[in-house]
Amino acid sequence: MDYSIMTRNVAIQGNGGDWISAYLAVPLDKKQCGSVIVNHHLPGWDEGSKEITRKFASHGYIAICPNLHHREGPELSPDDAAAAIRAAGGVPDERYLGDCQGAIDYLRNQPQSNRKVAVIGYCSGGRQAYLAACNLNIDAAVPCYPGLVAGELPKDFPIKNMKPIVNQTKNINCPILGLFGNEDSNPSPTHVAEIEKELKAYSKSFEFHRYDNAGHAFFATDRVSYRPEAAVDGWNKIFDFFERTIN
Repeated sequence: MDYSIMTRNVAIQGNGGDWISAYLAVPLDKKQCGSVIVNHHLPGWDEGSKEITRKFASHGYIAICPNLHHREGPELSPDDAAAAIRAAGGVPDERYLGDCQGAIDYLRNQPQSNRKVAVIGYCSGGRQAYLAACNLNIDAAVPCYPGLVAGELPKDFPIKNMKPIVNQTKNINCPILGLFGNEDSNPSPTHVAEIEKELKAYSKSFEFHRYDNAGHAFFATDRVSYRPEAAVDGWNKIFDFFERTIN
């Protein structure tokens, strides 16, 4: 069903009690909804991330995309805020977790909420979705081509606050859906195998899907990396997963 939606910018209380901006999309004609937190990618709180948020609402989910770069400059463009956070070494994990918890609390307090919340993200946001699954009380997580969940940090890697987190896998307490391109280098197929091995070692509930002829950012319709066949199948996998976990 394609739901009519309402969108607006809201303020949520994040890490350390800070108020940060967020983009909210709500289906208008559904009484009880699961909720989705969209982690934007490192390039920022941009139109592409907000479009994804609207897509979830049109499918019947309350969806929110927190501005994880809010503190770097509420009045800055997504590009400028992203440049500032890159210069600062990236979003610290503890700060992200506090902001994500604020989004969880906000969603579970919405009148339409069924109190089930999933977190999804792409690239650095995918890593953060995995981080949320390891540390927060959520009902599902979808890391899409998440960089630096596994593997070693390259010596010249500029984002110093992003460390591998596969060693936190034992703490996961929700189902995981992972979507990957076999031509990606971060995460590479070797990194994906390392994550999968750890999930199996701790008997976690997960499903991974790997796509040939697809690399990093294959969902991004505004990039040359976009791969329609992988993206369409990926969206179908996501909505099927959410139907089973947060509806």
